[in-house]
Amino acid sequence: MPTLSPSMSSDDEQRQRIVRIRGARRAKLTPAPGSTQEPVPADDDGPDAGTGPNDDRLRQEKPPHY
Repeated sequence: MPTLSPSMSSDDEQRQRIVRIRGARRAKLTPAPGSTQEPVPADDDGPDAGTGPNDDRLRQEKPPHY
């Protein structure tokens, strides 16, 4: 983590920083305060979770350009 200068306030400590990487096309952000590296589990329980009454019909129909 970068060292804080005296002019930086505690509010600045809580913000994400942009880290430029030499030779890379994109910059990276430091982790957000209070975040973790673990992925969040999905809300659904499988491929059929959250299906509605018209889902089977919509999956069987072909768009007009086929």
